Formats: sequence, structure tokens, C-alpha cells
Amino acid sequence: MNITKERVLSALSTVEDPDLKKDLVSLGMIQDIVIKGKMVSFSVVLTTPACPLKELIKNNCVAALEKEFGDIVPNIFMTSNVTTARNNAPLLPQVKNIIAIASGKGGVGKSTCSSNLAVALANTGAKVGLIDADISGPSIPTMFNVEAEQPAVVQENGKNIIIPIEQYGVKLMSIGFLTPAESAVVWRGPMASSALKQFIGDVQWGELDYLLIDLPPGTSDIHLTMVQTIPVTGAVIITTPQKVAIADATKGLTMFLQPQINVPILGVVENMAYFTPEELPENKYYLFGKEGGQKLSAKFNVPFLGEIPIVQSIRESGDSGYPAVLKDGITAEAFTAIAENLARQVAIRNAAKNKTEVVQIKV
Repeated sequence: MNITKERVLSALSTVEDPDLKKDLVSLGMIQDIVIKGKMVSFSVVLTTPACPLKELIKNNCVAALEKEFGDIVPNIFMTSNVTTARNNAPLLPQVKNIIAIASGKGGVGKSTCSSNLAVALANTGAKVGLIDADISGPSIPTMFNVEAEQPAVVQENGKNIIIPIEQYGVKLMSIGFLTPAESAVVWRGPMASSALKQFIGDVQWGELDYLLIDLPPGTSDIHLTMVQTIPVTGAVIITTPQKVAIADATKGLTMFLQPQINVPILGVVENMAYFTPEELPENKYYLFGKEGGQKLSAKFNVPFLGEIPIVQSIRESGDSGYPAVLKDGITAEAFTAIAENLARQVAIRNAAKNKTEVVQIKV
């Protein structure tokens, strides 16, 4: 049996990435082929460590090789290199993807989702950062149990640089680290926007695969400052099934789709989709309506990333500062699945759409 590198590549060229709809060889995902007798070793470089289809891809590679060579010993290493669609930019040059987490109204669990998605992505091995851009109502320090922490400051080239707090594998920055917990931050729009710019430009973020930005509710100066300052990969819209929440989420979604802004929507997350008692995990009670988020995503032809149930442990996790995704149960499974779907949509967006640019808009 004559096993050559060329024949291995030919066989693997029949295996398609289910998301990108191209074969692994032409995508450059097959690397480091080594052949020793009947053993064929190589690496499959996925577009994200959070890929939920890695076992499917691996099994398809084995099937393709067995079809070509019969009885062989495949030794496949599944690794990843997160893709990016950024142009060279002076701000955050080592950050591959910047993801805005937005909602039309408050109280829909946007910060809860941001926290758990960040931790879920970090759990896969991705390098993740999270900016709490809700200047007047910062909640990330509480949700990560770091309210008492204060970031260090170092001098770099004569400039003060903030070292982000790190917890559960996620780098964090929030106004809550810089002001007393009991004090209200009463700032006009330009001051809040200036704080966001500082969180972006004056923090030592280093290399990140994903930087999530937890935005305040609505559509405000903060949102415009963000898209005018950094190239945003895409936005995630958080909503509940309730009619009022969907109406406001629609405004938040359409803001990103405006021609002068044109930030891709990576997907919709439906939080508080149904109530499930911990002791009766099969029971679902639709307290706020049903499938509102799914209908919103269908209306605008954007991905539906998944739904999060109402479970008491989510509230307890937020209060205790230990994210629900780190625990066992349906909530952790839901957040993990949504994080995987989000990572997939980022990869699809990077492969299919134009490079991200800073928005040039005068408002």
C-alpha cells in the first residue's frame, strides 16, 4: 500500500467544513502530515477551539482515509487558530474579534449572558476579554466576585496603562473597579464615552481571540463611540420572549444594521425563555411568552444562537460571583451551546463578509 502525502491530501479534500462549506485542504486546515507505515498523523486546525463539530470533522477525516487506503492507523490532532477579519489598526492590534453584546432594554439579562458566554469561551481554551461598558450600572465585578479588586497601573512609553483584572480565565475591565461600589456614576454622554475609549486604548489586553463588550441598554453615545473607535466583528442581541422586550430588541438590532453603521448581527439569544424548576428539569413554563427571540431572528434573517431558561441557580450564581456555566446542569449546557454557536458564527462571518472597519459616521 503506497501512502503518500499527496494521496492523503487528495482523500481529505473530500471532507468539508460544515460551516464554511469548503473542503479542509483548500481552507488550509490540514497541516503537519507525517506518514510512518500504516500510521498517518496530521493536525486539523479549526477556526475556533469552541467548535461543536470537531468530532464530526474528525470522524469524517477517518472515514475518508479508510475509504482511500483501507486498513490504516489515523492519528489526528484537533487544534485551532481563531480567525479574524480585521484590518491592521492601532487600537487593540492583538485582538482578533470584538463582539458587542447589546439589548434594547434593561433587565433582560445581558450582563449575565455576557459573563457566562465569556467564561464558556475561555473554558474551550480561547483567550477572552470582557469590557463592562455599562458605565452607570456596572455589574461585571459582582458577577465575577471581584468587587474589591483594583487594577494595577504600569508605565509604558510615558503613558499609564491599566492591567485588567483576571478571573475564571477572562480578562476584565469595568468602571466598577475604579469607583466606590456605593457611589453613583452620574456622567454625561461624552464622559461615559471617554471612559469606554480609555478601557479600549489604555488597558493592556494583550493577545485575545474574543473581546466581548457588555453594552448599556438601548442605543446611546456608548454604542456610537464603540463602532467609531474600534472595528467590531459583530453584535449579539439579548432579549426575553416578552413583546415589550422584543420591540426594544428590534431597535437595538436595526441600529447595527443601519447602512452608515453596518455591523453584522452574529445572532439573537433568548434569555428567560421558560421557567424550569430544578427538581423538574423536564417541565417548561413559558412565563414571558414563547419563541419571541426565534421570531425576531427569523424576521431579520439572522442566526438564533439559543435560549436560556429561568433557573434559580442563575440568579444565585450572579449574586455569588460564580458564573452558572461553571456548574453542572441545564443552564451550563445552554450557555456552552450558545458560546459554541457564537464562535461558529464569528468564523462564518470572517470567511464570508468584508473585513471589519471602524465606522465613519457623523451624528
